Amino acid sequence: MPFTGALEGYDPGSYFCELLGQTGGGATAARQIALRLDRLGLDSLRARAGDAANELYNLGITFTVYSEKDAIDRILPFDPIPRLVSPEDWRIIESGVIQRVTTINLYLQDLYHDQKVLKDGVVPRELVLGNANWRPEMVGVELPFGTYVHINGTDLVRDRDGRFRVLEDNARTPSGVSYVVENRHLMQRAFADLMAGIGVKSVSDYGARLHAALCELAMPAVLDPQVVLLSPGVFNSAYFEHVFLAREMGVPLVEGRDLVIQDERVWMRTVAGLQPVEVIYRRLNDDFLDPEAFNPDSMLGVPGLMRVYRKGRVQLANAIGTGVADDKAVYAYMPRLIRYYLDQDPIIENVETWICREKGGLDHTLANLERMVVKPVGESGGYGITIGPRASRAELESCRAKLLADPANFISQPVIDLSVSPTLGDDGIAPRHVDLRPFAITGSRTWVLPGGLTRVALRKGSLVVNSSQGGGSKDTWVLE
Repeated sequence: MPFTGALEGYDPGSYFCELLGQTGGGATAARQIALRLDRLGLDSLRARAGDAANELYNLGITFTVYSEKDAIDRILPFDPIPRLVSPEDWRIIESGVIQRVTTINLYLQDLYHDQKVLKDGVVPRELVLGNANWRPEMVGVELPFGTYVHINGTDLVRDRDGRFRVLEDNARTPSGVSYVVENRHLMQRAFADLMAGIGVKSVSDYGARLHAALCELAMPAVLDPQVVLLSPGVFNSAYFEHVFLAREMGVPLVEGRDLVIQDERVWMRTVAGLQPVEVIYRRLNDDFLDPEAFNPDSMLGVPGLMRVYRKGRVQLANAIGTGVADDKAVYAYMPRLIRYYLDQDPIIENVETWICREKGGLDHTLANLERMVVKPVGESGGYGITIGPRASRAELESCRAKLLADPANFISQPVIDLSVSPTLGDDGIAPRHVDLRPFAITGSRTWVLPGGLTRVALRKGSLVVNSSQGGGSKDTWVLE
């Protein structure tokens, strides 16, 4: 496809390109969008991208980087060139995510009840019971529909051959869905001409879908259940998202001090007095939810919440204790868990993973350190990762020392040649690596938001897409 305008000289090299690599049902739309981008020209793209960045900041669509004390609030850099997903690819993603979420919920139900998976030796007992996210307080607790993970974010990557792989599960308090919706609204305002006539699945009903699923969790006798979103407060890095989701669902945004336990129920303080609460969408980690049950120094939670929760007098989304299922070491066992619970092969395979707590995994990692990506099992946001091919000798030796000192804290994976997408930069449009986080909502059944958060590594050659590490985001167009 010859380009003479904005895309002139764009070359993805040997990487799979999410725009130019489209086939099947995505090919025609991809060609049309590419030609429109080319005709827009760099000056027009830059001007509109600048206007979009200003709009994001004025709307308060920001996040916090705690490690940068002089840059508290910043926007998530937004790239105006969308990432495309063909209908065929979306069918794979949707079914693969549903399979994954179903397995995670069956696994958690089993762990906190019969523990057959441990008795059968499918997962090492010590990997679960010694996990910092294991919550013995949840043993025997019955939950509606057996659902523990109501909101899930599955991180996907695409390799050089165009195959999707699961990179990570996020089953605790996954964030980023607000950017999915706001990026779409921004594109509809600023780049309506780029979208004209292109059939793109809507993402605007996420809030309604989430509210409906949460209402399903309430006791059947409650006809109009009160749902609230529990936030740590304005200083949390994702506070904008908390405000956004509460508004989208039409529910109160509360902090721990707004809730109180009385008569074995949760009540919300209002100007009209106490009002009962049936469902809490919590954006607090387990440790801070209830100072009586977990961290006694927490000022963010609700004293007595766990006691009421165990009795089924209130429901939490996500459930307490889900972190034991999205640990990076447990991730390595997900393919066999899918086979164990569903008797199916994984629709989307894991990235090959070596578990360093096992001697074979540690030996392989140490012998191939300069070719591996080494990740601490409990970290998120891209922190603590060592990318062997791009690490200095000193960084490799530091990683080696950490592996030897605490091998159980690490996994390793081969470097994946992540797919690329055209991305606007100072020097024009160039290929930059991307991943994708589709969001799934589960009540009595699972629904996957048609799209997801596409994160893009803005630095040339970088494979780290996390916002905390300098990444940005794109609108994700699932084509009709």
